[in-house]
Amino acid sequence: MVETINTNNAPAAVGPYVQAKKFGNMLYTSGQLPLNPETGRMPEDVAEQTKQSLANVEAIVNEAGLTKADIVKATVFVKDLNDFGTVNEVYAAFFGENCPARSCVEVARLPLDAKVEIEVIAVSQ
Repeated sequence: MVETINTNNAPAAVGPYVQAKKFGNMLYTSGQLPLNPETGRMPEDVAEQTKQSLANVEAIVNEAGLTKADIVKATVFVKDLNDFGTVNEVYAAFFGENCPARSCVEVARLPLDAKVEIEVIAVSQ
């Protein structure tokens, strides 16, 4: 059975998709833009955008009954790969010793002209 995951603690989808789908013990999130769910605003700074995207991911993972320790794979989309070091610093601080496998890809453009977007796969233990 596939379950749709939705929380007000992360921004609503900006298109025809959902925040996440849970299938058995697997959770797949949609890409999370750095929108503050309370204000709908996006920070300008790439470090702050990364923090907000990760906070949105965590809110969705938590809504599904999981924690960030259950995240096994992340995909990070960045508008400018020159921001790689800054994104890495924020990402490392967020995950600590429990970093998941990850891909980081530079893209031509992200929705709402964001500088970063992050999606994850999590597995319940």
